[in-house]
Amino acid sequence: MSELLPLPSFASGWLVTVLALAVVWSGVFDVLKIVMSLLVAVTVVGVLYVAAHVFPGMSAFLVGLIPQTPEVPPWAVEQGLSPNPWREILPLLGWGAGGFASQVWYTYWVMGAGYGMAARTAYGQPANPTLLQRLTKQDAEHLKGWCRVVYTDASLAMILGILVTTGFMVAGAGVLGPRQLAPDGPDVAFTLSTIFSSRWGEIGGFLFILGGAAALIATQIGQLAGWPRLLADSFRLCIPGFARRFPWKTQFRLFLLLFLFTNMVIVYTLGVRPVFLVQLGAILDGLLLTPLQALWVGLGLYLVLPKLLSKDAYDVLRPHWSFAVGLALAFLVFGYFCIVQIPFVLFG
Repeated sequence: MSELLPLPSFASGWLVTVLALAVVWSGVFDVLKIVMSLLVAVTVVGVLYVAAHVFPGMSAFLVGLIPQTPEVPPWAVEQGLSPNPWREILPLLGWGAGGFASQVWYTYWVMGAGYGMAARTAYGQPANPTLLQRLTKQDAEHLKGWCRVVYTDASLAMILGILVTTGFMVAGAGVLGPRQLAPDGPDVAFTLSTIFSSRWGEIGGFLFILGGAAALIATQIGQLAGWPRLLADSFRLCIPGFARRFPWKTQFRLFLLLFLFTNMVIVYTLGVRPVFLVQLGAILDGLLLTPLQALWVGLGLYLVLPKLLSKDAYDVLRPHWSFAVGLALAFLVFGYFCIVQIPFVLFG
């Protein structure tokens, strides 16, 4: 942000945080949806513009899609990177997984959008088991149509996520690789944009910074919109007295202020190493928690859901077997990385 606006880095950091706080403070979904849609659009345009200019060619791109363990270039090791390639691969896998929290928060997105029966509920309200038991086959058929809406919505979000992540990877490799640079300090984005501007014009450098800034702001908004809701619900279930004492919006804002404070503490203590922060967050959120999420979602779909719904409704809404396969694969694959690769990277 400090490269886009005439502000020092600390002021830009505060601006991003305050902007994100202002967007999510009301707890209103429509505001969040509009702002996030605009930021995602800017990110996609900026990143794809840069990636298109440094695209290595279709053959090299397809070769890169073949599963393999690449070697860390000697010039990168000389600049401080570990010779162990898994130190770079694991954060990318965690980022690609989408993160435990981000996937859980999609529930709140569905509630805010009012999909299906979520239109009858509000944040902080428990499910109505009596209503679920009384669902008829006709009700279930109606909800089945909403399931298709959710599948389409989530699939498009996943495709956009893959597209943007691939664009960032291609842009980084295409800009840094030929120059043999592995920037790790607070000037990472500025270094990339300067190199890109010197070779492909100021518009390219500007779009790169703009896309990165939009991704940063969108991520910050997502964090502040999701974690407080998740913790408010956790306290409602685990500490009922907390929920009875404070209305939902007060709970949400209390946790929002807590995350604002802790974010600033982290930024001002570890902010000089942004790459390290991104990698650490990707590993903790994307790798360590994803296997547990796959396990609990599977139990919820195949053990809890049949008990919540009437038999007629469950016969219609029964999850497809492909969901069980996908969840099992996610549990095994990411569980392997957690048990084998993460200890090897940390202690090997």
